[in-house]
Amino acid sequence: MTLVSEEAPPRSGRVRLIFALKVVISVALLAWLIGRSDTPRLWTYIRAASIGWLGTAILMYSLMVLASAWRWGLLLTAQGVSIPVRRLTESFLVATFFNNFLPSNIGGDVVRITDTAAATRSRTLAAAVVIVDRGIGLLGLVLLAAVAATLAPPTGAGTAPTWLLWVGFVAGLAVSVPPILAPTHIVQLLSPLRRIHQEWISARLQQLAAVLTRFRQAPGALVGCFAGAVVVQSLLVAFYAAVAHGIGIPISAWHMAVIVPVSFLAQLMPISVNGFGVREAVFAYYFSQVGAPREGGLVVSLLGAGLVMLFSLTGALAYVLRKT
Repeated sequence: MTLVSEEAPPRSGRVRLIFALKVVISVALLAWLIGRSDTPRLWTYIRAASIGWLGTAILMYSLMVLASAWRWGLLLTAQGVSIPVRRLTESFLVATFFNNFLPSNIGGDVVRITDTAAATRSRTLAAAVVIVDRGIGLLGLVLLAAVAATLAPPTGAGTAPTWLLWVGFVAGLAVSVPPILAPTHIVQLLSPLRRIHQEWISARLQQLAAVLTRFRQAPGALVGCFAGAVVVQSLLVAFYAAVAHGIGIPISAWHMAVIVPVSFLAQLMPISVNGFGVREAVFAYYFSQVGAPREGGLVVSLLGAGLVMLFSLTGALAYVLRKT
């Protein structure tokens, strides 16, 4: 008992220190971006915001949530688990709230896993489905960015190279397809983990092999989920495009289809609080590269984040209602 009480505070201290560093980075990036911007222009964009276009953006985000829940249901069905889309949508809303109001997006995944663990009768299966859903979503994101970068009008040399996005997509396929095609080989590669805890790890690896085998036997679900991922990312692009139109920024849809996915990829770096600062830096930089005002990119990013946080309060309501 003495050992635990002595070790817990340092670990807790490290967590607080890491979070504090993330806060500092987010605040510093935002301060630097705002400091380099034309402040009167920022306020001009904010005051010119169209309620109609912002409402359209919220509608796009709502459709994205519904599409995401449907994709999740496809993967669960492939595992022999049937959960109504309404329940999955409610769980996704709660997860969205946790993602936006906790210092990382891991909390949302925990919600989704917990909400489906009873139906799947296995937290390992529930977690595997969420991980596969995340992976397929990432592939859809990169594909959309690669296609958009290929079709977008020529821009400055500072934008992401199209070939790099295509290489990233192909590399993602190379990593994700083999586990589905040969699940037993993947389990063999992970077998050294049994040294940590022979019985527990062995059971989890067997469950993992079963999950991957069922996915291999349901290719339609994986293809449908991937198509759904492209739809989800396209709706997110439409969300930010509506915000841009709402403040009077004329920008190509193809350019937005590059900017939004690249900003999401940048947010995967765990150096800020929920991507704040990093996301705005990507938007401001890319807007300047495609001939749009940098201040416009900053406002679109911040206003979009604010709308997402506002929308995610529906998840808080759903969470409260499930407790009553």
